[in-house]
Amino acid sequence: MTSWILRTIAALVIGALLAIGLPEARSPLPAAVLAVAGDLSTATRIAVLVPGADTTPANFHSGLGGVLRRSPAWQARQLADAAGPGTAVVAWLGYDTPRGIGRTAIRSERAVAAADTLVRYVSGLPPHATVVLVGHSYGSVVLAYAAPRLPVAVTDLVAIGSPGMDVDSVADLRTTARLWAGSAPDDWTRRIPPLRVFGAGHGRHPTDPAFGALPLDVHDADGHDGYFQPGTVSLASIAGVLDEKAVVSL
Repeated sequence: MTSWILRTIAALVIGALLAIGLPEARSPLPAAVLAVAGDLSTATRIAVLVPGADTTPANFHSGLGGVLRRSPAWQARQLADAAGPGTAVVAWLGYDTPRGIGRTAIRSERAVAAADTLVRYVSGLPPHATVVLVGHSYGSVVLAYAAPRLPVAVTDLVAIGSPGMDVDSVADLRTTARLWAGSAPDDWTRRIPPLRVFGAGHGRHPTDPAFGALPLDVHDADGHDGYFQPGTVSLASIAGVLDEKAVVSL
């Protein structure tokens, strides 16, 4: 009964947010904003980082609120440094991300549009390399919509700090790529109800064992934005997927 009440309340809250339709200014990107760490022309393994809500061209390098660890460009450098030789990392901002927790953040339209752009970008990467896609927060929703159309060069998907991926299981992603998922113990996205009501919400969390993702050890990540902190098991785990030395966390 308690679980049913909580789910009902959560559904009402999501419905209320949807009804309010908080206005959000769109900021169409003239072109994807990229930062590359490593040499794409020689790398045999490439990671593409897909950031989430509130990432803009203005804070792409400096980080949201001036916090460097929130910068996709900085995150790419940390991952490249942690991975082995022969790897390169691209921080990719090829879509207009949702702002805050408004209507577009709990819905999927921007992820759907972003997926088209991401698939085109990944399909144009050097053919000699295999690819890992890393989706942080809303970026993991983008991965879900891109998954069925990704080229075979994409061998792994990584979802970190995910609010859900709009599907109930790995099988629903319809991809041959492996999915890894991790969430920091104090990541606020853990508190998001695993619901999808009338197109709002992103459903079951990929860290739920029933989802079927490979568990990624990120136990020492600090909050929602600490997954790429140097010296952490979290960063080493993500790097392990990139350099193909990942160990399943049980």
